[in-house]
Amino acid sequence: MCAVVGVINSKNASTYAYYALFAMQHRGQEASGISVSNGKNIKTIKAKGEVSQVFNEEKLKSLEGELAIGHNRYSTAGNSSLNDTQPIAATCILGDIALAHNGNLVNKDEVRTRLIQDGAIFRTNMDTENVVHLIARSKKQNLKERFIESLKDCVGAYCFVLADKEKLYAARDPYGVRPLSLGRLKDGGYIIASETCAFDLIEAEFIRDILPGEMLIFTLGQEQFESIELFKSEPRICAFEYVYFARPDSVVEGKSVYEVRKKMGENLAKKFTYKADFVVPVPDSGVSAAIGFAHYLKIPLEMAIVRNHYVGRTFIEPTQELRNLKVKLKLNPMGKVLKGKEIVVIDDSIVRGTTSKKIISLLRSAGASKIHLAIACPEIKFPDVYGIDTPTFEELISAHKNIEEVRKYIKADSLSFLSIDELVDSIGDERAYSLVSFNGDYFITK
Repeated sequence: MCAVVGVINSKNASTYAYYALFAMQHRGQEASGISVSNGKNIKTIKAKGEVSQVFNEEKLKSLEGELAIGHNRYSTAGNSSLNDTQPIAATCILGDIALAHNGNLVNKDEVRTRLIQDGAIFRTNMDTENVVHLIARSKKQNLKERFIESLKDCVGAYCFVLADKEKLYAARDPYGVRPLSLGRLKDGGYIIASETCAFDLIEAEFIRDILPGEMLIFTLGQEQFESIELFKSEPRICAFEYVYFARPDSVVEGKSVYEVRKKMGENLAKKFTYKADFVVPVPDSGVSAAIGFAHYLKIPLEMAIVRNHYVGRTFIEPTQELRNLKVKLKLNPMGKVLKGKEIVVIDDSIVRGTTSKKIISLLRSAGASKIHLAIACPEIKFPDVYGIDTPTFEELISAHKNIEEVRKYIKADSLSFLSIDELVDSIGDERAYSLVSFNGDYFITK
């Protein structure tokens, strides 16, 4: 998860970074930060909270410079402390640097142990800090060579943006597990962002996706940028980007997330065998699939669950207690619409089962007579160690219950999932994907 952004050769670098992070708030809500270079030194402002809570006009004005990187935090490695917010800013023999990361390094502990044994002192629990130490300890002559050397010690999923006083670096792992795109600002500068929805907000022109295994290097005051193929690529974008993470208005690896989710809904509808008065999406991530589902079966779609948009996403909250409370705060069913009706509810996934069980209970209390739950992805049976907060089998309900057992637990009248093949068909079967949550194929090994 997480969101990263990099901006260079723009007088409004910090402002563009702010708006890009605002557009990508869905990728992480625990903390936000921006580092800006004025050509001489780097200044960083970061804090726990959402983008609009961390920054105001005065703070953005204080971040003067034409080079900025930024980050929205969703913790998969490290703690929820201020120390574990990004970007990580440091001073080494080459001067000021700042680094932001989306993904998860599976060899974090081995590298960290080696660095500590060599005398390194860590301030955070994040895997990202490993890279700062690797850069600082490298004997290479410049930051470009040190960063390249450091990435050879990084195994896992990563999208990095790195800044020094005059250069912006962007790097993506050889599998391209997490998305990263390049755009052009209206003032001529460049922008790197995790999702293309960030470009839409600031009217930047999408240029292309950064390739798996590629590094881009930009320099202040220079129009041209450098592209380096660091590793032989084996593209496997995470299928969960299409299922849940990305905003529906983003384009990930050339595919509209909205259109993919509609196709997921159509594939769910093809095997639906029950009667229903109408389709009800779980807002907001179930809406696109519900549109495809309803359109295919030619039955009405009713927005019979209203979402309070001032409450964050339940899945990415760090504690179970907050997740339980937020379902009630977040979703309210319409009793007058639901009373006495047989409905099919469309949601994007079942992870722990907590949210689904509460939604079914709320809908029953609102008067729905029958509730069929259709999930627009396969059963999540395996922890994803590449950047999703599902660290243990115990947290995944489908890891230890079959579909009928899950149905009984959440108390739905029926329950259906997409198969893995149906998911791949929905996204497009012309390429390989990271499907680790569904099939346990841990293709990136230490």
